[in-house]
Amino acid sequence: QFELVESGGGSVQPGGSLRLSCTTSQSIFSVNSMGWYRQAPGKPRELVAMIGSRGWTNYADSVKGRFTISKDNNMNSVYLQMNSLKPEDTAVYYCFADYLILTTYTPASDWWGKGTQVTVSS
Repeated sequence: QFELVESGGGSVQPGGSLRLSCTTSQSIFSVNSMGWYRQAPGKPRELVAMIGSRGWTNYADSVKGRFTISKDNNMNSVYLQMNSLKPEDTAVYYCFADYLILTTYTPASDWWGKGTQVTVSS
């Protein structure tokens, strides 16, 4: 069963750093883009950052200059380096894969990870 496996969440004080990782559970044929969304209690899920297979990136205004998204060459893993964390960054962070094709015989589909908790508190 294919899945996106997230790791790296945890608790940190304001101003601290965390690095999230998202890895596909098996090699894939292709993907358009991968990235991260987050959802805080009582709020809708929102885009944090995305990276395309050719390297373009997109960030939410609230994280620009603090977060950096990167990927490996095969686009099997994406990473989110989060610096200067603020209490308002507290949320469950979800990995997302857009238009992912597992093999040449399967159709494209979008995938979500199960989420990893990030808590920023003093």
